[in-house]
Order: sequence, then structure tokens, then C-alpha cells
Amino acid sequence: MEKEIIFVVEEAPEGGYQARALGYSIFTEAESFEELKKMVQDAVVCHFDEKDRPKVVRLHMVTEELLAV
Repeated sequence: MEKEIIFVVEEAPEGGYQARALGYSIFTEAESFEELKKMVQDAVVCHFDEKDRPKVVRLHMVTEELLAV
């Protein structure tokens, strides 16, 4: 059993947020960051049996910014 699972969170091109689990085929998206947190929790609960479910979910926010030079 893994103790934690890490999701990479990015702003979606069409708005909102998307999250992808590292090492697992789990992906979810939502309009707001608060909603995304709930969607991630639900996705983890659905993906794992209770005995195999990680106890901690870590969200790693990735932002991209372009600078003109």
C-alpha cells in the first residue's frame, strides 16, 4: 500500500483545472480549485480498494507563465 499519491495540477487551456496522478491512470478536472480537490478525493476512492487506498493525496500545482523579452 502506498502511503501517498501525487497529482500534478495544471490550469486547463479552456479554463478550470485538471489533475493527473503520477504512476496511476487517474485523471480528473473541475471548474474551480476547491471543486478539483473534491474530484481528486472521489477519483482516489473510486480507483482503489479501501485496504489499498493511499492515506495522503498531494497536489503539486504547475503554473506556466510566458515573459516577453
